[in-house]
Amino acid sequence: MTVKKLSPEELLGLNKFVVDEEEPHIVLDKTVCARCQEKPCLYVCPAVLYTLKEGEMNFDYAGCLECGTCRVVCKDKGIIKWTYPRGTFGIAFRYG
Repeated sequence: MTVKKLSPEELLGLNKFVVDEEEPHIVLDKTVCARCQEKPCLYVCPAVLYTLKEGEMNFDYAGCLECGTCRVVCKDKGIIKWTYPRGTFGIAFRYG
């Protein structure tokens, strides 16, 4: 029997996300992000949810893996709120 090895994208696609449209669990202060020179969040987020558009940092919490990596590397405190999503919201890992 041959077992197919799934790519990271395929594995992430198996997860279920229940997005809390009323209360984001991560909030940025974009003025602080604008001053940040390194912008490590662009490189460390495993779900690639941080983007830079026309000099402005954007974040889409809908696909967040809730790992907390962005919070740890944000030395300028541009992330003004980081909590786990409210009950019944967030990611449900379905494989591995």
